[in-house]
Amino acid sequence: MKRDTALSETPNLDPSHFHPIDAERLLDPARSTHAPRILLLYGSLRDRSYSRLMTEEAARILTSLGAETRSFNPSGLPLPDDAEADHPKVQELRDLVTWSEGMVWCSPERHGAMTGIMKTQIDWIPLSLGGVRPTQGKTLAVMQVSGGSQSFNAVNQLRILGRWMRLLTIPNQSSTPKAFLEFDDAGRMNPSPFYDRVVDVMEELMKFTLLTRDNKPYLLDRYSERKESAAELSRRVNQKAI
Repeated sequence: MKRDTALSETPNLDPSHFHPIDAERLLDPARSTHAPRILLLYGSLRDRSYSRLMTEEAARILTSLGAETRSFNPSGLPLPDDAEADHPKVQELRDLVTWSEGMVWCSPERHGAMTGIMKTQIDWIPLSLGGVRPTQGKTLAVMQVSGGSQSFNAVNQLRILGRWMRLLTIPNQSSTPKAFLEFDDAGRMNPSPFYDRVVDVMEELMKFTLLTRDNKPYLLDRYSERKESAAELSRRVNQKAI
């Protein structure tokens, strides 16, 4: 009766597509047993790229925490709209995004912003592939490295992009200033509060990934989309790139 009363007070709702929240399904889903799959992206192609070294350190930490990790080398990735989507590097990136359950994005800060290399990778990740959103509902951790004093411009931009891509961006983040002082000759990150922060971020990413990955279909189940037919949904999400 309470539900009927509530629906009668909201006449614009379509009762056939309006479902009460299933707390049991939300809080106790069937659990996956495989290691969380984490993709790491970095934003520099220099021989001694500190964003790459940072993601390599993050991958070691994630592996120690029980994750399976893969990294994408952006060398050879064309600019958006300068190649077709069947370009081998584009396909490699998209296949890795589809494979992943969570991601780490790490960019240098250049001219007060993320690098073009970082943005190019994100721009090649589509919002939809045949009606399937490859990033929606997956987890994301954002990090940046700086050559000078500490800044948060790049991570703030990455957060905006993560939200736009419908990723679950975790609250914690890492920003490492004067990155050239934080790595030894072998490319390993020195013990420091900045290293501890990277560990914190990777722990949090793992926890959020484990918490949400099996709930993704239910978390992403939307009233507005249940109202659409499959044909309408396909027409809407498969528009030509702009």
